[in-house]
Parts: sequence; C-alpha cells; structure tokens
Amino acid sequence: MTDIAASAPATQVTGSSFYAGMRVLPKAEREAMYAIYGFCRAVDDIADDQHGEREGRAAALDGWRRDLDSLYAGGDPGQAILVAEAVRRFDLDRADFDAVIDGMAMDVAGDIRWPAMAELDLYCDRVASAVGRLSVRVFGMPREPGIELAHHLGRALQLTNILRDIDEDAEIGRVYLPAEALRAAGIALTTPAEVVADPRIDQAVRPLVTRAHDHYRAADTILAAGPNGHLIAPRLMEAVYSKLLKRMEVVGWAPPRRRVRVSKPALLWTVARLLVTR
Repeated sequence: MTDIAASAPATQVTGSSFYAGMRVLPKAEREAMYAIYGFCRAVDDIADDQHGEREGRAAALDGWRRDLDSLYAGGDPGQAILVAEAVRRFDLDRADFDAVIDGMAMDVAGDIRWPAMAELDLYCDRVASAVGRLSVRVFGMPREPGIELAHHLGRALQLTNILRDIDEDAEIGRVYLPAEALRAAGIALTTPAEVVADPRIDQAVRPLVTRAHDHYRAADTILAAGPNGHLIAPRLMEAVYSKLLKRMEVVGWAPPRRRVRVSKPALLWTVARLLVTR
C-alpha cells in the first residue's frame, strides 16, 4: 500500500506534511501539486480497493492510461482533466504518469509479498520517485539535480512508509519487506500474518532502515547544495520523514508494534524553521 498523503481538494490534507509544504508555494505551483497528488490518490485508491475484482481494477487503471493518451494527443482528456493544466503549464513527462500507474498495477496484479530487493526498488521508483520527478518539474528545479532528488527522496519516503505500515499492509495480504532480508533473519515465507508476527522481523527490517538513511543523506546533500526552485516542500518532507524513521528506530519493529506518528506541533515547528532558514 502506498501512502500518497493527499487528494486534489486541499481541505482533505490540512495538517499533513504534504499540505504544509504545498500551501507556501505560488498559486500555480500549488494547484499543480494538488492535481498531481489528486491523480496519485485516484490510482492508489484503485490499487487498494479490497472490494473490487482484480480484472476490474486493472481495467480502471487502463482507463487512466487511455485518458492520458488522449490528453497528450490533444483530445478529450476524460478524467485526466484533473492534471491537464499542470501538464500544459509545467510540461510534465507522460512517462512519469505511466510509471505511477505501472506501480499501482503491480499491487493489482497480485498482492506483493516479500519481493526481491530489485523488485522492491522498481516498485519504489514507480510509486514514489516517479511522483518526485513530476513534482520537481513543478518546483522549477534544474533537470539533473531534480531527477537525482526525486530518485533518492522518493525511495527514502516510500521505504519509511513501508517500515511504518507493516501491520496495515499485512492485514490486506501484502508484505513489502524483501525476501533476502527475511530469509537472512531466518523467517519462513509462509503467510503475511505469520511473517510480520515473527519477533525476528526487527532484524529483517534493518537493511531497509540503512538503505532509507542512505537515500535521506543523498537527498539532503542535493538540497544543501541550494539548487534553484521552490524547495521548501521537499525540505519539509525530508525533515519530517527522516525524523519519523529515527523515532521508529528507537521504538523498534518487534511485535507488538505501535504506529509512530509525527505530532502536529512538531510539524508546525518544522515548517516555521524551514520558512525562516530558506
């Protein structure tokens, strides 16, 4: 399950780190980001619909592909009207929208369980870094640092989401933790419920924790270089989610787990600090 923390109407994301970062953008950029995340929420909801048949969910994703085809060909955009203005104004790459849909299709084709690390990295690229590639166009970043930031920050955020949502994902039959790490910890790949209940899960997640920290450091290095663009949003996401990961490390992942959250006062303080120092 992805954790794209937004939908098109801003009122639905008030109080989230996404909303806090986007509300300080100029109007055109802000509306474009709401549109991108509205698209992401729409296809994410299709992927996570536990009541719909896989065939119907796949067809719904294909409907988005067709509407994007029409949008980019200059025809009737259908439901892709949601992102039409953002595509026009910021020259968004069609391939990145396709990548997001491809990531959702991985969840629709079959519940992802203990993928190989390479498959997990591909999934993270599609459902997170591709969103980052769309976003950095809106932020006005130069191409090379923008692509690099999307690569590292997208993966860092998605790995943090996976580490936070282990129990929620298992409840719908998914385990995104890589098979290599689970086997190395001695955990048999039986059922999602049994795997996430194994006390050795804390050992199994540590390689992902290290990988996420590496991506956060790489993203921080890019942001610290001060490339052009509206960077408060990625700075905020990096600051909030890296802190969330560190808090989870302190608590650990041995069952029973409790979900670690970022408090609203802490979020507001981070926003204020970034506004002063940007």
